[in-house]
Amino acid sequence: MSAPERIPPRSVTTAELLAEGELTVRGRIREASNAVLYCSVSYEGREAFCVYKPVAGERPLWDFPDGTLAQREVAAFEVSEATGWGLVPPTVLRDGPYGEGMCQLWIEASADDEGTDLLALVDGEEPEEGWKAIGFAEVGEGRTALLVHADDPRLRRLAVLDAVINNADRKGGHLLPGGEGRLYGIDHGVTFNAENKLRTLLWGWAGEPLAPEAVGALTSLRDGLAAGAPLATRLAELITPAELDATRARVSALLTSGRHPEPSGEWPAIPWPPV
Repeated sequence: MSAPERIPPRSVTTAELLAEGELTVRGRIREASNAVLYCSVSYEGREAFCVYKPVAGERPLWDFPDGTLAQREVAAFEVSEATGWGLVPPTVLRDGPYGEGMCQLWIEASADDEGTDLLALVDGEEPEEGWKAIGFAEVGEGRTALLVHADDPRLRRLAVLDAVINNADRKGGHLLPGGEGRLYGIDHGVTFNAENKLRTLLWGWAGEPLAPEAVGALTSLRDGLAAGAPLATRLAELITPAELDATRARVSALLTSGRHPEPSGEWPAIPWPPV
């Protein structure tokens, strides 16, 4: 009698792990303005660390509907995936120890990325080669310095993503080198507002022509945001109809102009604190 065929264990996807796994709270990230819990998650033999942000821990904001920040984080991930750039760590909406919330894969910066410089304060009026100017900042004792960011294609992709999702809070601390040359953006709760609220450190390409890869990604997004398309259907579950229409309009405007957006001048263009 032959031995029974052995079926290899099923490979658990990251999305399944985050959505279906058992969450165990390990600690709290106290620097955050809302409740941010550091957790482990395990499912069918696979385990990872993650961030869990319960809706119940969100502080009300005057310009965003209450209890919607977690959905916006998931929507930002969905749009990021649709570009093909993978700029946002895997993120799901799920129930957890403190109710429904956002669950996002924890990104641990590798030793290879610890010396990666993305932001700097420099003397002088103009940035050196390889850097883009953001603006002048006070550094104490009546002195100012030029705040710059790297002329890095990964940051340039994030600048395009932020313009699409209308990110009102792209700070330096929201940039995470993830190993193997990857760069992630995190903290996307204040996004997708129907009114223009873009505030970011990544203004270095303002007014410059979009890179060809950005035009291609935006063209794909435009198709994906068409009524009835899978991306549009998914976003309709996470943001309001007016916000979805505004997202479509931002993508169309970027493709029509062919350029990175510029600050409107109607409000501070850089978040505070910037890092």
